[in-house]
Amino acid sequence: MFGLGLQELLLLVIIGLLVILPYWKIFSKAGFSGWLSLTLLVPILNLIMLFYPAFAEWPVHRELRRLQQLSTGPVA
Repeated sequence: MFGLGLQELLLLVIIGLLVILPYWKIFSKAGFSGWLSLTLLVPILNLIMLFYPAFAEWPVHRELRRLQQLSTGPVA
């Protein structure tokens, strides 16, 4: 009587995919693991995870800086 029916479960899956997939791509393009997007399903952790990429050093930037240092290194 109070359980979720097939329609409700389908709606939850669709909403979940609409939230998880974009964040998966965002985290992946920034150089983080796409699995971090699943933390958005956990109530308090989702707020923390929105701040983490904003203030953390992105792996993509770290790699870019490393490559720039290699290319501008001493030439023998």
